[in-house]
Amino acid sequence: MKKYAKYLLIAFVAVLLYTFFFREQEDRNEHAPRDYAEIIRSGTLRAVTEYNSISFHAEGDSVAGFHYELVNAFARSKGLTPEITPEMSFANSLKGVQEGKYDILANSVAVTSASKDSLLFTQPILLNKQVLVQRKPQADKDSATYVHSQLELAGKTLHLVKGSPAIFRIHNLGNEIGDTIYVNEVEKYGQEQLLAMVAYGDIDYAVCDESIAEASLADFPQLDIETAISFSQFYSWGVSKHSPVLLDSLNAWLDSYIHTAEFHALYKKYYKH
Repeated sequence: MKKYAKYLLIAFVAVLLYTFFFREQEDRNEHAPRDYAEIIRSGTLRAVTEYNSISFHAEGDSVAGFHYELVNAFARSKGLTPEITPEMSFANSLKGVQEGKYDILANSVAVTSASKDSLLFTQPILLNKQVLVQRKPQADKDSATYVHSQLELAGKTLHLVKGSPAIFRIHNLGNEIGDTIYVNEVEKYGQEQLLAMVAYGDIDYAVCDESIAEASLADFPQLDIETAISFSQFYSWGVSKHSPVLLDSLNAWLDSYIHTAEFHALYKKYYKH
């Protein structure tokens, strides 16, 4: 009996070790970045985008948004089922793509030398820029905090979504004006929430995409977005550095799709210019 008990114990330990190793491998594979062939085999395309009035939002009983519809168009052309996740935090979205939770960062991401260190970027999809969001001065109210030009940003604190590529631009802008511009990275709110916080006086300044700011002016006419933080920049989608074939597939598709009437109608639907 002792002999059999010994064998049973060895077998039990072996099963535990195998199960642990198998699950660990499964988890690793599940969250490893996928390239195009693996995505096609799975039949599912996983994308992450920001929840806002431009990219992804609820519209009655349905979902709409520029990037939401663009991901769907790409997935449809490849016979894939899209799984699109809204995420408020840019840092979480970036991490999710790098770790393989998502295949595509389907946001309007400014392509900079710093962002190129983290992702591979598609050909440009949009042209946009970062703007300062502040309240319009009304009589004596808010006149002391109103910024007329970039030079007056010295010593000011600008609020941005955590991990935003605009942070690098603000640091460079501080060097250009020869003074410190403070940055507060906000983790739990998106760009539209920061806009609302400025509008209601919770904070004085935020920086966000011009397109997002323009879309919010109807709800917050007290906001001023006339001061540019950056020049107009190309905005693209990003994929993991381990997904070069996916990048090629996206670029080949975008190269033809952005010249179609369907794309122009989609662009006109969400962007004013």
